[in-house]
Amino acid sequence: MARWEPGARERLVMAAVDLFTEQGYDATTVAQIAERAGVTRSTFFRHFPDKRELLVAGQETLSLLLAEGIAEAPDGVTPLEAVAAGLVRVSGAMGPLNRDLGPRIKAAVAASTELQERDALKTVSLAAAMTDALAARGVPGPTAALAGEMGVLAFKRGYAQWSEVDKSAEGTLAPHTLAALEELRAASASLG
Repeated sequence: MARWEPGARERLVMAAVDLFTEQGYDATTVAQIAERAGVTRSTFFRHFPDKRELLVAGQETLSLLLAEGIAEAPDGVTPLEAVAAGLVRVSGAMGPLNRDLGPRIKAAVAASTELQERDALKTVSLAAAMTDALAARGVPGPTAALAGEMGVLAFKRGYAQWSEVDKSAEGTLAPHTLAALEELRAASASLG
């Protein structure tokens, strides 16, 4: 087993998702994940503090990309237009591996209460990152919070469409997240 083999982090995530789906989260050990990924336990712990962190592996990066996209949106845009800029930024970082993992992660999360809790915390974290980035642009608190929550919903809906429903279609995630954001904007306008 090579000590510094490239792609270890990605292989660990793939192995964990497969094992969580096959035998359940609780029954899966770090040793099994490392073995399936073709790495040592110490390599696992270099990348992740524990197995819970595997499914939120890119959370910090997602939060950072969303916030950067919002911060770099042109002056004078609406809060939702700034959120759209964040969604475009984060969508550009999503590739085929992310697309393939979507349905598998969803199945693993659905089968574990602990993973459902981690997923909920991830959602809160992403919304907070967008809310903070909007507030830094001068958007009032309640508006920033609502726009951040809508951004998370748009990301989740767009990602589900891209990774599960429209899997055979070519293309990037951005059109799906932007369409979802527009649907949510229209729906919020109809609330009266």
